[in-house]
Amino acid sequence: MMQEDGPKRVVGSRVVKVLVHRRDDRGMSLEPFASRCVRQGEVHELVTTDQTDTTPGARIDRVGFLGFVEIGNAGVIDRGDEVRVDGRLVGTVLGFDACHHPNHYNILISTPEPRTGPEVGMNPELPVVFQPA
Repeated sequence: MMQEDGPKRVVGSRVVKVLVHRRDDRGMSLEPFASRCVRQGEVHELVTTDQTDTTPGARIDRVGFLGFVEIGNAGVIDRGDEVRVDGRLVGTVLGFDACHHPNHYNILISTPEPRTGPEVGMNPELPVVFQPA
């Protein structure tokens, strides 16, 4: 079996807006890509879900919205990366939804139940990192 992934840098970001709502009928669609490159200064949305299907095009309905983050350093975010808010583990990257791209990606985060920004202690300027598990 050929190994594809080597070591990578942690992608740092900061909260720019906290979101407080959830939905059971969102209808996001999982992109066929297990990783996305992000650039310094980009803003992306963080969305939690308890759904686990990683099939390309899988419909993601049960979601909690965490908020938006500004990327602090360019890097690669991979499915399975840990997402930490102010050092606390929130979940792992499930994949990406591009319904708002090129404005931003929805970065889908696997959690036991959909959670919102206040439920994970998000506040503007808190650090959020994406790092290998």
